[in-house]
Amino acid sequence: MKFSRCRGVATLVPILTALTLMAAPMAFGADSGRELTKAKCKGCHGEGAAAGTMTPLSKTQRQWERFFEKEQHEKKAPGTWQQIAPRELEQIRQYLIDHAADSPHPETCG
Repeated sequence: MKFSRCRGVATLVPILTALTLMAAPMAFGADSGRELTKAKCKGCHGEGAAAGTMTPLSKTQRQWERFFEKEQHEKKAPGTWQQIAPRELEQIRQYLIDHAADSPHPETCG
């Protein structure tokens, strides 16, 4: 009896894990990437800022992908991204790509 109970729980674990991962974006909220971009990036990249204005429209999707792949920000402002949690940085990256100039839903982050 114990074996079948454990086996049943073991079967549920992957299912529950998958459901949790699917629900994770909803837990962060639809605008979390936008809000993180405003909070973490706009201080240096707002209108007229010394580091230059930056919005999702500043690049195409592929340009944003390459920007993050090559860690171009680290070359220009070393250590800045280390101040952002990896999960938050991933949300910012995804937001910028999803709303890039050539995306189906281009936008500024206000």
